[in-house]
Amino acid sequence: MDSETGIYEYKASHVLPIVFACVLGLSLATHIYQNFHYRFWRVTFWMFWGSLLYTIGWILRAISSYNPEHVNLYIAATVFVYAAPPVFSASAYNILGRIMHYIPMFAWLNPNRTVLFFVYIGAVVEGLTAAGGARIATGAQETDKYRSGATIMAISVILQCIVEIVLVSIIATLHRKCARAGMLPPNLRFLFYTLYGTSTLVLMRCIYRAVESLYTLDPPGVACNDTCEYFQRNEWLLYAFDAAPMVLFTFWINLLHPGRYLPRDKTRYLDTDGITERNGPGWLDSRAKVETFIDPLDLAGLMKKNKHHTKYWDEPERWPVCEDGFSTGTASNVRGRSFAPPKPEESV
Repeated sequence: MDSETGIYEYKASHVLPIVFACVLGLSLATHIYQNFHYRFWRVTFWMFWGSLLYTIGWILRAISSYNPEHVNLYIAATVFVYAAPPVFSASAYNILGRIMHYIPMFAWLNPNRTVLFFVYIGAVVEGLTAAGGARIATGAQETDKYRSGATIMAISVILQCIVEIVLVSIIATLHRKCARAGMLPPNLRFLFYTLYGTSTLVLMRCIYRAVESLYTLDPPGVACNDTCEYFQRNEWLLYAFDAAPMVLFTFWINLLHPGRYLPRDKTRYLDTDGITERNGPGWLDSRAKVETFIDPLDLAGLMKKNKHHTKYWDEPERWPVCEDGFSTGTASNVRGRSFAPPKPEESV
């Protein structure tokens, strides 16, 4: 092991991981403030958690750069840096779920179950990512171990790419339906563009990691061609195609925080005029619990075109009109700034 580069294949930068750790620390502090400010922890908790993991990862990377021969530090830094991006994606799943509650007439799947489905898939990606990263970090001197880690990593990032493409497809479908129905107020438009942008950043990072993993299936010095060596010996790729997109992701959510555009209460929904907001009963599944467990996404109902949920939005006169609206920019999740909704007997 070279005394200067240690476990790295290059002389690791001391400055860049410190810079990214500081920038991410600022983003993390902003997430914490905004989650309290908008009281939106249930929706954007994963932004906080992902930012915390990523910040820790770059702090460990900075320490590791001064101790390149310390294998355990390198392993810890690698695992944290690899593990954070899938967690960021979980925040997008939650935002999508809350949008589907806000426009339930276009939510062809149960919003709660949809979020859980994506989160479960994300957990699989997270587990594969952590396992692959750990094996790569510890297998530099063990060819089989390194190859298995690189293979697991390639599978995890390709799976995440697929999940992101599915996510964007759902977003695009909702966006198109809202536009056709004339139900695209500014708050929804901002949210759709935000999710398009953040998903693009995640896809950029996934594509880079997939290509890197597929080209570096062998450890350094073992059957490695020029492209493989370029990936393994150039640190700038890590910062340009992994760190930078994820930092932009976190700041994008900060600038257009969903707590500004969506109600905390998921029973509040947008009426078909695209302006009025009402307090409905929320998404109700008429099936037995056993059926919802066996078929959580109600795929049977989707195939038979007989979905098992109450279409409460078809009877708007039953549900009270909210005095303010996120669609018009007059509602707020900030404590003391929102109007109390009328009681049911005041409904129109």
